[in-house]
Amino acid sequence: MSSSAIIEIETKRVYEQADVRDGFRILVDRLWPRGLSKQDAKIDLWLKSIAPSNELRKWYKHDPEKWPEFKTRYFAELDANNEAAIELLQHVKRGRVSFLYSSKEQDLNNATALKEYVNRMLKAAR
Repeated sequence: MSSSAIIEIETKRVYEQADVRDGFRILVDRLWPRGLSKQDAKIDLWLKSIAPSNELRKWYKHDPEKWPEFKTRYFAELDANNEAAIELLQHVKRGRVSFLYSSKEQDLNNATALKEYVNRMLKAAR
C-alpha cells in the first residue's frame, strides 16, 4: 500500500439501511444482531474473531467511564489475535469498508474502537 492510498473506514449500525457507499460491509460483533435476518443485513463478511471477548464485552456494558480501559483491553486482545487483524487489514486496504455493529451506543462501541485501532496500525506501518 502506498503512503498516498486513501483508507476509508466508516462505522455504521447494522440495523441502518445498507447503501452502496458503505463499501465492503463487515459485521464486527461476536453475536448476531437480534431480530435481523442474514438477508436483510446485507453483510459481506461476519468477522466474529475480531470482536471483543465475551468477558470484556460483559465487563464493559457500554459504561462511558470504562471506555478508556475498554479500549486498552480490547487493543491488547486485538494484538494477541494477529490472524483476525491481518484479515481485517486486507479488506481495509482494498477499498472503502464499513464496520457494522449492533449496539445502540453510536460513539462508544467496539466498531469505533476497532476503527481507531486499525488507523493506528496503518499509521505505524507508514
